[in-house]
Amino acid sequence: MEPVTLTTERLILRVFTPADTDETYEACQDADIQRWTTVPSPYTRADAEGFVGRMVPDGWRHDTEYTFAVRPRGGGPLVAAASLHHPRSGAWEVGFWTAKEHRGSGYMTETVLALARWAFADLGCNRLEWRAEVGNTGSRAVAEKAGFVMEGTLRGALLNKSTLRDCWVGALLPSDLGMASLQPYLPARD
Repeated sequence: MEPVTLTTERLILRVFTPADTDETYEACQDADIQRWTTVPSPYTRADAEGFVGRMVPDGWRHDTEYTFAVRPRGGGPLVAAASLHHPRSGAWEVGFWTAKEHRGSGYMTETVLALARWAFADLGCNRLEWRAEVGNTGSRAVAEKAGFVMEGTLRGALLNKSTLRDCWVGALLPSDLGMASLQPYLPARD
């Protein structure tokens, strides 16, 4: 897929470019990003260059991961990174990190909702999943604010830094955002 640009009321989501390398490197020095996400730790300049120069374009080229740099709409610093990845059976997974100085502003919830609407409207997504290691309360708060329904804890379902970890999982369906689904949905009855 050719990269797309998405906008929200306050943000622009666009593909990473080499000009984003320095800010990506700086943001990923944050201990929380290294602890709770799958970015390498320690995070080196070569990691940032590989992410921006190889991983991001390869994901778009091979339709396996669509990663966006998130910035204020009127210009400004890198606020976050967010991606849709691991497409399977019409479901995608959302992943993200927010630069430390921009947490608590609602930027990531706004970003996740923009990605969800795009996935449901344009990618044929019928279920958007969110996963985070148990204990990552910041990520969970974003998912809950975006409307994800928490579905439980999966044992050993998240590989991070060569260690399997338990993770929370939640899902968002098109109907949760008032959108139509491509297939009918028949919820289980208790």
